[in-house]
Amino acid sequence: MYEPIRTKSVHSTMADGASDFPHRTREEELEFQLAGHLAALLAVTDELRAASPSADLDAAAERLAQQVTRLRGGSTPVRAASAGAGTRLDALHERAHALAGRALVVAASRADTAAAILAAERMDAHAEALEPRELASH
Repeated sequence: MYEPIRTKSVHSTMADGASDFPHRTREEELEFQLAGHLAALLAVTDELRAASPSADLDAAAERLAQQVTRLRGGSTPVRAASAGAGTRLDALHERAHALAGRALVVAASRADTAAAILAAERMDAHAEALEPRELASH
């Protein structure tokens, strides 16, 4: 009724053994994700620094850059030059808060205390920056 399969499957199975492409371990994948979240948070922090300079944002950007460099094995992150025209500070703080939350989840799952503390501090800072605007609008 059916013709037998005459060629090897193109799909990999657990029984195949070695494959042609590299795989990352769970730890390596989490490290990769955490570096990505922190790099994105650094980019938003740089945008905030350009739109509204502050010593707190400068210090946060430096700490974020150090963590990204550590997670990427010494490779320095790309930095944002300036904020786009008409950038709304509250939108940047909301985006930064969300990115810090994602970084916190990944840092906690890989037990990276330094990154988790930094992400939690950034979440608090961005929530605080949004608080007066939220209270004023209600």
